[in-house]
Amino acid sequence: MLMPKRVKYRKTQHGRMRGKAYRGNQVSFGEYGLMATECGAVSDRQIEAARVAIMRFMKKGGKVWVRIFPDKPVTRKPAETRMGKGKGDPDHWACVIKPGRVMFELQGLVLEQAKQAMRLAGDKLSVKTRFISRLD
Repeated sequence: MLMPKRVKYRKTQHGRMRGKAYRGNQVSFGEYGLMATECGAVSDRQIEAARVAIMRFMKKGGKVWVRIFPDKPVTRKPAETRMGKGKGDPDHWACVIKPGRVMFELQGLVLEQAKQAMRLAGDKLSVKTRFISRLD
């Protein structure tokens, strides 16, 4: 799974997911992209599942760029634990997504194939997405 090599703080505050993505909101590397249309947190497992879905669909042709990275620790308290006693231990890593963020890009496929590959990837993610191309 994706995770940072090291972090300054082991646990972070939750924060808010307001506003739009002003950075990373255009197709920069490939020809086609998968853009988020709502706020949310995408876990490291979801990112990997989406990447694998794209790679399996493409087989050998094309190139994929993963434009997001899970750098926020998500904590979880053990099951059947009473309230209190502090914050839980880090459970997994997530990436905060804002509307307009391009999460995946690919190149080297025909338009219909690219749409199909991105649809498969979007089904694995916890945020609503839409297909975009560099020409848009």
